[in-house]
Amino acid sequence: MELGPRAAALAVSLLAFSCAPMGNNWLSDRQSASVDNQMMLVRRDPPTTGFRRLAQQSVRYPDIRLFMEMKGFPDFLAESATGDRRYMILYYLKDRQAFACRTRNGRAGNVEFAGPYPVTDREFSLLDGFRRRADQAAPEA
Repeated sequence: MELGPRAAALAVSLLAFSCAPMGNNWLSDRQSASVDNQMMLVRRDPPTTGFRRLAQQSVRYPDIRLFMEMKGFPDFLAESATGDRRYMILYYLKDRQAFACRTRNGRAGNVEFAGPYPVTDREFSLLDGFRRRADQAAPEA
């Protein structure tokens, strides 16, 4: 299955945004606007904004929680909103796969999933570089 032109354009445009971890407070609905059009690293320890955002969305949209119970947490989350739709792309670098999720803003409920889509060599290289830099910058335990 190939990534459609609109989804591919969304994925490529989201790659240009920062993956830096942010503070430790949970994202409120007002704060969630700041993650629109972002590519976020998903790491539990130390927890990143991407991890918190995905945890928050999995409460709002139980289908995401069920998906992650089967597949696990992704390495990266790309998120964008247009009109009444929210789009998320979950990147699994080990498997070189991505899954697209589409929801309706402001309403908990079902999520439409598509994929897996292959992660291109360029996407993999870029995301793996972000992940490595974040790992190097993470405080030692």
